[in-house]
Amino acid sequence: MTTPAEKFAAAKVRNQYKETTAFVQSFDFEFDPFQVAACHAVEEGSGVLVAAPTGAGKTVVGEFAAHLALKLGKKCFYTTPIKALSNQKYSEFVAMFGEDRVGLLTGDTSINGEADVLVMTTEVLRNMLYAGSNTLTNLGYVVMDEVHYLADKFRGAVWEEVLIHLMESVQVISLSATVSNAEEFGEWLGEVRGNTQVIVSEIRPIPLYQHVLIGNRLLDLFDKPGQINPEILQREREAVRKAAISRHRRGRFNEAQDRLSRADIIEKLANQNLLPAITFIFSRIGCDAAVKQCLHAGLRLTSTAEREEIRATALKYTQNIAEEDLVVLGFDEWLSALERGIAAHHAGLLPSFKSAVEELFQKGLIKAVFATETLALGINMPARTVVLEKLIKYNGESHVPITPGEYTQLTGRAGRRGIDIEGNAVIQWSPTVDSASAAGLASTRTYPLRSSFAPTYNMSINLIARFGRERARRSLESSFAQFQADRAVVGLSRQIAKNELAIEELLSQAVCHLGDFLEYAGIRREIKEVETLLSKRDHKKTFDNRQRARLEGDLTDLRKGLRNHSCHSCAQREDHSRFAEKAGRLNRENDGLRTRVQSRTHVIAKTFDQICQVLTHLGYIEGEKPTSQGKILTKIYAESDLLLTEAIRRGILDELNASELLSVVSTMIFESRNADNVAPKMPSPRVSSALADVISIWAELEELETEYGVKTQRQPDAGFCWVSYRWANGNSLQNVLKGTDMSVGDFVRSTKQLSDLLNQIAAASEKLRPVCKDAVKRIDRGVVAFLMGDL
Repeated sequence: MTTPAEKFAAAKVRNQYKETTAFVQSFDFEFDPFQVAACHAVEEGSGVLVAAPTGAGKTVVGEFAAHLALKLGKKCFYTTPIKALSNQKYSEFVAMFGEDRVGLLTGDTSINGEADVLVMTTEVLRNMLYAGSNTLTNLGYVVMDEVHYLADKFRGAVWEEVLIHLMESVQVISLSATVSNAEEFGEWLGEVRGNTQVIVSEIRPIPLYQHVLIGNRLLDLFDKPGQINPEILQREREAVRKAAISRHRRGRFNEAQDRLSRADIIEKLANQNLLPAITFIFSRIGCDAAVKQCLHAGLRLTSTAEREEIRATALKYTQNIAEEDLVVLGFDEWLSALERGIAAHHAGLLPSFKSAVEELFQKGLIKAVFATETLALGINMPARTVVLEKLIKYNGESHVPITPGEYTQLTGRAGRRGIDIEGNAVIQWSPTVDSASAAGLASTRTYPLRSSFAPTYNMSINLIARFGRERARRSLESSFAQFQADRAVVGLSRQIAKNELAIEELLSQAVCHLGDFLEYAGIRREIKEVETLLSKRDHKKTFDNRQRARLEGDLTDLRKGLRNHSCHSCAQREDHSRFAEKAGRLNRENDGLRTRVQSRTHVIAKTFDQICQVLTHLGYIEGEKPTSQGKILTKIYAESDLLLTEAIRRGILDELNASELLSVVSTMIFESRNADNVAPKMPSPRVSSALADVISIWAELEELETEYGVKTQRQPDAGFCWVSYRWANGNSLQNVLKGTDMSVGDFVRSTKQLSDLLNQIAAASEKLRPVCKDAVKRIDRGVVAFLMGDL
């Protein structure tokens, strides 16, 4: 029973936080304490960092900021890392606040661009800040959803750029997955943004239970907290022994015979009421293959009524796609799988297909999704169960174990709030996926956020244009990357000081009454070094007689000097030597520590200086200001920003028609998935000639960057030249993709990126603008035109 004192305290809070109270009452569920605390912080006028598990409900804090902005007559920008999230959030805000008050900006899509609540990708806001856009007028709140994305090595810098350069008057609401250094990140936010409250919740709204599927048995991973189920360990030993016998008899362990098939696993989960499920497979081909395996196995998870609704939804998303394109897309097989309650979800899938899958899964009509890890990026697709077949993934360079943070992000999809009372994570056992690895991932709670920030040419010249070189340099010093580097320096400096005290103590015990023992110890060390050198050379037989004679002569002289030294006759010589050697080791350790300190001190500003040296060498900046050529670079945001700007400056693109231009420019956005070393087909001699010039410029820039100690420009990739050229010249989707290993989703995505870059060139170069506009029109057709805004 509530006491009068408790009622009074609650009334006082309601009166103090009237907007929070009204907002909370508009929902049909009770807010968690962390959500209320975060809303209170926002209403107080403070910045806030909310770090909480996937599915905990962080986004309501961002929604409250939008609510507050509308109440106070201000603007709120809600930023996300990917367009799919922006589109999803836009739809939610339209339902919440009304279509006339909400807008969407995602580079190629602009809906109600001056609305009071604008949803956008983070890059759009960064570009606004550099351009001094009028849309920033009256901005009161910025919500940065998935802010932990700043650790991404390719795009993470954009988050820091925004946080550093956003106007001081703007309140920032940062929403992050659970990270172990939230306080450190919050402290940095406090330094660059002012008063920032850090609110951390490690409580999952739906408890997560961990299981191992070994053979056909689904067993709990933990018997007690932190203790692996002994039955799993026993079955694991049996399985390993069976594998060893199998290898001995057949020469190879047939793993497929000892693991349930994908269809069998889904059927087992269905029998135990554990659907809907997401099975994470770390390859697109694997996801598509899994769907086909389930179809061939005759798996059917839906009722007649569900199948009718699935078909209607699928047709809604694909009604504007031409019949001939649907054939290329494998529409019939995709729809057949959907009607059975099965689907794939990955980056190679057509965006409208993905959207259909997401809607059907949210409605509970799709029961089994086979997905790559991109699904774990915040898209609203929670399941009752998450299945992991492997604990290793390909990171673009090699196969590496998934991290505890990635494991948490993936399994965080399990458990639908308001629907399930629990979530389930299932790891399929194999000789390469043992219970110890699974337990380690499931029980680790340390996921530190590490900055990936580094200045680029475009970033640097935009900051110089806005602030001047010196102020730009100082602003970069306030990055989270430098903040973390400085923290590391503090620890290293502390160790150096500790070592120096120990050295002083050791040297005091190495004092010899007969003479300078440090000098004597130095001779001993030199003797040891020469002996080691002789030994190595003798072993490798890489010395001639003259070199050997010189080294042996040096050794003779050193030994003679040692014997003649005053300290050689000291009775405590060996004791002194031990102290001196320990001091010497600590001195060498400190030399290494000082080098590390030096490498971390002003590391961001040093990179900025190196980039400025390249820009000065090329004539892009003069003193504190960009030149006319530098102003072109301010509008090119691609990874190959300097390469493209140099190609524009040297007139490489001037004589190309629209199809040829986009073909050459495609080399700066495309990255082949397979390095097969086969020379790509060239559309025309003029494209070949222009591309040869571009590669020549890239080689020059690489040499120049090496001279100044930076490396930013990726080598051009001609893998999309022929495909994009043919599409621009009106060829059908089937003809364009024939003979390639490119999925339709990859084709549309690359075409969209190419369109973005052509628009950047059009904005940067008046001379190339008409050709760029023509090029955009040529590729904005068919399946690309229909799907441009969905990516």
